[in-house]
Amino acid sequence: VQLQASGGGLVQAGGSLRLSCAASGRTFSRYDMGWFRQVPGKEREFVTAITWSGAGTHYADSVKGRFTISRDNAKNTVYLHLNNLKLEDTAVYYCAASQGRVDKGLVDYWGQGTLVTVSS
Repeated sequence: VQLQASGGGLVQAGGSLRLSCAASGRTFSRYDMGWFRQVPGKEREFVTAITWSGAGTHYADSVKGRFTISRDNAKNTVYLHLNNLKLEDTAVYYCAASQGRVDKGLVDYWGQGTLVTVSS
């Protein structure tokens, strides 16, 4: 599985963005998907995950109520809707595919990352 993330950019605090992660291969629907983020000098942190069917989701406390993950298995794409963005959401966002516990960092494939910058 190859993952291509896109949609990052510069946005003002309180604004919104939608990130996309397009996957190649016919087995996308077999994978749980997730998003992580990383700030220079810090470890990559878990943001959110969605089960292969889309029936289950999980969020880090820091983004609950503001971010929403979704997927379209017909389009081999997972989305991350970022709302009410805060300065501390600035990071490179990575999508990930897992057949294990993606929220525990058990990732099989990583995307290349897309930068989200939130300005005041």
